[in-house]
Amino acid sequence: MRTKEEIRHQVWNSLTEKKLGRFPFPLVNRIPNFKGAEAAAKHMQEMDFYKNAKVVKVNPDAPQLPLRTSVLKDGKTLLIPTPRLKDGFVMIKPEWVPSGEERKAASIKHMNSYGKVVPLTDIPEIDLIVVGSVAIHMDGRRLGKGEGYADREYAILREIGNKPVPVITTINSEQLVDDDIPRDSYDLAVDWIFTEKGGVETHTPYEKPEGIEWDHVSEDDMEKMPILKELKDFSNK
Repeated sequence: MRTKEEIRHQVWNSLTEKKLGRFPFPLVNRIPNFKGAEAAAKHMQEMDFYKNAKVVKVNPDAPQLPLRTSVLKDGKTLLIPTPRLKDGFVMIKPEWVPSGEERKAASIKHMNSYGKVVPLTDIPEIDLIVVGSVAIHMDGRRLGKGEGYADREYAILREIGNKPVPVITTINSEQLVDDDIPRDSYDLAVDWIFTEKGGVETHTPYEKPEGIEWDHVSEDDMEKMPILKELKDFSNK
């Protein structure tokens, strides 16, 4: 049985060798940008759960930029976690973005110019969550780049009372693996996988986190991610 890190490196190497990755390079140690990201986003846009969603949380990585752009173009509110969750979440409402500037607004470089960081108490009810991935099993087990941000983001939203909602990922089909991905209790499984070829429901048997597992949060984590301290204060009220 391969370790999580071995599986990640196999995927990063495969994408690199087959020239399926896109800028930024190298692909290692990040959610890899991939050829077909726009097609994967379009397949997701065709789904009713996307069409009916009013507020969508999408990770800040490069391969999900087409999807973040579409969320704004489609008149939905976009919520983006700040990189490494340093400042919590940025909210961008579609009416704040001039027509034609959606892609710019959805970029990490400019998102703060169009949106605003929102405290936990002001986060709207989220209808759909999109996470980036390095490797995915067809049963919904997922590996990110290894720092646990997507898992924590989901747990934070559940902790503040957000209802359970579908969790989606967009990947290149090369990122699908048959490995028996090791799993921890706080790991987030996905409900739908979208690739350049289409979408598939995982029917994952794995339960999602219902909140933060505080036993796994260090003082260093609290220091690096002030939102965790804000959350603890929020939960203790």
